[in-house]
Amino acid sequence: MHGKKMIAPIIITILFVLYYVGFACVCFYIEGIPLIAKIVFGAVPLILAAVCVYVLIERIEEIRSGEEDDLGEY
Repeated sequence: MHGKKMIAPIIITILFVLYYVGFACVCFYIEGIPLIAKIVFGAVPLILAAVCVYVLIERIEEIRSGEEDDLGEY
């Protein structure tokens, strides 16, 4: 029952994580920019990828617990 509701968040998260990790890899392999810039421009997408995974875990927990609509609490 809950499996169908988890498909879209999982697919979107996978796509975003692949994009962010790919962007970070490209930043690390660009020649001609200082190392500090590579680290900064590479670390930010990796942090965003980690945040995406965290939000996915939270969403899966919401779906499993039956909280479909956060507005229902107000």
